[in-house]
Amino acid sequence: MAAQGVASLFPLGDLAIIGFAAIPAGLAKILARVRETADAVIAAEPDALVIIDSPDFTHRVARRVRARAPTIPIIDYVCPSVWAWRPGRARAMRRYVDHVLALLPFEPAAMQRLGGPPCTYVGHPLSERAGDLRPNAEEACRRLADPALLLALPGSRVGEIRRMAPVFGDCFALMADRVGPLEVLVLAVPRLVNTVEAAVTSWRIPARVVSDPQQKDAAFRNARAALTKSGTSTLELAVAGIPMVGAYRVNVAEEVAARLLIKIRNIILANLVIGENVVPQILQRDCTPERLAAALIPLLLDTPERQRQVEAFARLDGIMEIGRVIPSERAAAIVLDSVYATKQPLREKVTSTPSTS
Repeated sequence: MAAQGVASLFPLGDLAIIGFAAIPAGLAKILARVRETADAVIAAEPDALVIIDSPDFTHRVARRVRARAPTIPIIDYVCPSVWAWRPGRARAMRRYVDHVLALLPFEPAAMQRLGGPPCTYVGHPLSERAGDLRPNAEEACRRLADPALLLALPGSRVGEIRRMAPVFGDCFALMADRVGPLEVLVLAVPRLVNTVEAAVTSWRIPARVVSDPQQKDAAFRNARAALTKSGTSTLELAVAGIPMVGAYRVNVAEEVAARLLIKIRNIILANLVIGENVVPQILQRDCTPERLAAALIPLLLDTPERQRQVEAFARLDGIMEIGRVIPSERAAAIVLDSVYATKQPLREKVTSTPSTS
């Protein structure tokens, strides 16, 4: 959006809060940003409001806008994970969301089952980037060449990086001791390059940090395997056809809360979309360098573990309709339809009024 000339009202880092423990410290700032954003929407008098992801923020904005300007259609781009936790949100959304645009193919059925607003699968934006992530013949050969190229994706938030980077580094060191030289690339979002570089300086195995989008895409096309924190990155790797291990850690209080709230046992997004637990998930106390290394090493070789993932990832084109639909165009069409539907009653009223001349 920034590349298209959209200026943010405030630094998006203000909303980059993860984990229950971090919420109280940032709550006052978040609520102030909610009020500021809702005021800006009302002042702009838009034909439609499209809220994008970050439901704890955007849905608060949407509720305020609906209360003050009920004629503005509100479209939620990215279905909240009501199928995983807090399912009651789906029914509550009917009061302030007119249409939900789902990125995952199973979400419309889940939203309907839970009594939510109308929901349409538009496709994941990754579908439009599949060609950039998949190797040509030369790059496919590099995937199998030595030294093996491994990707590390420790997260896109400061807290995630601080928790995950040390265990990732120790895992790669163990792997190098057991299988020989490795080439490790750590993928980082541009705003956190310094944080990631500082985190990897203590690793016993050399690693290069990459943040440039084109260099990241090249890394996906050449990598043999990956170690990633759970999240969208697992689906990105799967679309690229890269076998992986998913890992995550939070503190004890957040773990207890998650066990009470989260209704699904597998949190790897790639597994949820495929409908099969093909990617190992190693979480919490199990998330140790030894366990990670033991799960990753078989993915470097021609093993059943590697082949199972590769074959499952090959099914994603059919599951996600990759190559058959353009998600951004489908999403845009629904937004425009929502605008037209809002204006149509007024247009019909005007055109049907008898002439007095």
